[in-house]
Amino acid sequence: MIPRIPREVVEEVIARSDIEQVIGSYVTLKRAGSNLVGICPFHNEKSPSFTVFPHDQSPHFYCFGCGAGGDVVTFIRKIENLDYVAAVEFLAARAGIEIPHDGKTDRDAVSRKRVLEMNRAAALFFHKCLYDPRYGSEALEYLSGKRALSGATIKHFGLGYSPNDFGVLTSYLHGLGYTDEEMTAGFMCGRSRTTNKLYDYFRNRVMFPIIDVAGNVVAFGGRVMDDSKPKYLNTSDTPAFKKSRNLFALNFAKSHCAEKMILCEGYMDVIALHAVGFENAVATLGTAITEEHARIMAKYTKEVIICYDSDEAGINAANKAMRVLGGVGVEVRVLRVEGAKDPDEFIKKYGGAKFSLLIDKSRTGFEFKSEAVLAKYDINDQQGRLRAAEELVRIISDYYSNVEREIYIFRAAERLSLPADVIKRDVERERARRKKEHSAELSRTAVASIRDFGDRVNPDAAKNPRAAAAEETIIGLLLIDDAHRKAAATGALGLDADDFFTDFGKRAFTEICRLYKSEHGFDFSMLGENFTADEMSRLERCRKRREQLSENGAGVLEAAAGVLLRDRGKRGGDGSLSGDLEAKRRALAAAKDKTPKNGNN
Repeated sequence: MIPRIPREVVEEVIARSDIEQVIGSYVTLKRAGSNLVGICPFHNEKSPSFTVFPHDQSPHFYCFGCGAGGDVVTFIRKIENLDYVAAVEFLAARAGIEIPHDGKTDRDAVSRKRVLEMNRAAALFFHKCLYDPRYGSEALEYLSGKRALSGATIKHFGLGYSPNDFGVLTSYLHGLGYTDEEMTAGFMCGRSRTTNKLYDYFRNRVMFPIIDVAGNVVAFGGRVMDDSKPKYLNTSDTPAFKKSRNLFALNFAKSHCAEKMILCEGYMDVIALHAVGFENAVATLGTAITEEHARIMAKYTKEVIICYDSDEAGINAANKAMRVLGGVGVEVRVLRVEGAKDPDEFIKKYGGAKFSLLIDKSRTGFEFKSEAVLAKYDINDQQGRLRAAEELVRIISDYYSNVEREIYIFRAAERLSLPADVIKRDVERERARRKKEHSAELSRTAVASIRDFGDRVNPDAAKNPRAAAAEETIIGLLLIDDAHRKAAATGALGLDADDFFTDFGKRAFTEICRLYKSEHGFDFSMLGENFTADEMSRLERCRKRREQLSENGAGVLEAAAGVLLRDRGKRGGDGSLSGDLEAKRRALAAAKDKTPKNGNN
């Protein structure tokens, strides 16, 4: 059982969480009439289909591409990977609202706030251990000697040391009042399968606190000081942290990267660059770059310089990063580290001034990729030239700009000693082939979306598509109009929850009716307490697709109800309801005519 937050508090949190400002801190929004549009953060797209409706009676968002939608709480749930209570707490903290919970918090429901508080305490503990002769002498020598970090840099990044002890951090956090559940949920400790006892997750490692842009310690990375494996140990996803949505040192870099940002592979590369003045450097956290990472970077900078290791793995990672970053419209250049295996080693050998020259020599994505292709083949050989041309055509076809393609076609033709129009024709054929494949994929996706077969939100729908479609029509109309809700809640519609075929439909119908009959009345946002973020998106989609039915909604509602009732044997083959059909029609019409809008639909 999740802790309940008083409804009036939730309403205040939503009222004081301006949806335009909240979503605008994650998504670049542009005005489109009274609404706002942007690139959806929940699926990969080129043209913006994500729309925010800030001036509706219930401000909400909806993506016409993937169907994600809901209120400001649902958005935070999805973007921050939080449950309902944690999302409300997140927005409350943002708005400066104190949340009193009615009832006790379940021990398994660890709040984001508690994990953040615990992380800060752990970071201070690790930092103190680094300077404690009982624990951190070797680690301090490693950082200041082998890694050549100054005391100021160590302090700036809050670096620390986790003692080589199975229980020292556990005991410390217990002493501060943190529970076993909070420590395991926050990834501070693990639990032995054999003894069932807690043990410190990080041991005998140099510690790197991960700090978000708001200054919260959200996670840790721990590095060994020798060649043992694994070299790095990182916090897994917690109530306060998701790897794919955080970048190391962005809390510092955000103020220095308006023009360009340097993307590195590891913590030490970033720290080394910051130490010599390149404070626009960041790194992903033990994982490959994601679309979420790219969208975050796009919020802060116009251009990203990829600065990965010079080995084959680094080159492959750079190629992926270029694709992902290019997909969100960020300009990309690639810096080739020469004379060293990584930026950290280069800085130690040659200093910051030489690194600045490498930045000046960084190449465009096309230059980087084309050089790699040309290095693979002997272009003096006919077969080699053919293979190189095929790869370059595929690379050039990736670019959406006509101008860019024309430039790169000319460059490729020049390098391969081929006519530019020949390469251009091949590029056009390749793009036409891709367009055809893309159209086919969109068609398949559209069909799957319409049918909703095999979806996780409503898996029962595939068993009876007709009934599922009728249910979603009913739910959508109930979400739109208070008169429809009255008809459902009072029985005038002739339906109850047992008439619904799918579990999702049953729950939605039940909750809508319950809220309608509650002291405060219906409010869409209040559904979030008992539905997941994905389920809220489905409910928003149901509502969105039925908005245009407001004029003849009563007739459509009755027809959809008839589908369910026939399936349940409550309506005859001639369409008549058991009982007085005309009476039910009159009751429904009366509900429609007499019930005023309550302003919260």
